[in-house]
Amino acid sequence: MEHRTMEELEASLATLRASPSDQGVVRLIVCRPRVDEREVLEEADLDAAEGLIGDNWKARGYRKSPDGSAHPDMQLNIMNARVAELVARSQDRWALAGDQLYVDLDLSEANLPAGTRLALGSAVIEVTAEPHTGCSKFVARFGNDAMKFVNSPVGRELNLRGINAKVIESGTVRRGDTISKV
Repeated sequence: MEHRTMEELEASLATLRASPSDQGVVRLIVCRPRVDEREVLEEADLDAAEGLIGDNWKARGYRKSPDGSAHPDMQLNIMNARVAELVARSQDRWALAGDQLYVDLDLSEANLPAGTRLALGSAVIEVTAEPHTGCSKFVARFGNDAMKFVNSPVGRELNLRGINAKVIESGTVRRGDTISKV
C-alpha cells in the first residue's frame, strides 16, 4: 500500500483539529496478545492492575525500566481515530499502529494534559505524561512522512501519534461508547 505524502498529511490538519474536545467516541479497541499480533474487539475489560485484559502490556515489560517490568504509566496507548484513518488509509489497517484504543477525541496536550481523567464505558482512565512517539514499525507500516508528521512540532502539540494512559477505575468499554472528560 502506498504511504501518504507529507503534503497529503499536512492538508488534513483542519480535519484532525476538528476532533471533539470534551466528548468523543471509542471507534476501535485492539488487544495485542503477543508481539505483532492484533485482535480487534467489540468490548474489552480495563483493569487497574493489568491494563486491557488479554493484552501483553504487563508481560512484555519495558526495556528502559531497571528490572524490565512494564511501565505503569504506559498501560494504555490511545490514538486519535482521524489520524489512524489518515495514515492507515483503511480501518482494517488501524490496528497496525499498535495502540489499544482509537478514539474520535482531541488528544492534544492543551485539551488533555497529564492527569486528565476520561470516562469510557464503565471505566475511568488517566492521561499520563509519558510521551508516545512511535517506532520503526510505525515507519514500516505507514511511511517516513507519517512518522515525521506525527512527531513534527504541530504533531507533538496535537499528540497525533497518541497518548499514554493508565486505568484508574476498572470497567468495561465497548466500541461505540462515549469517551468524555471526567
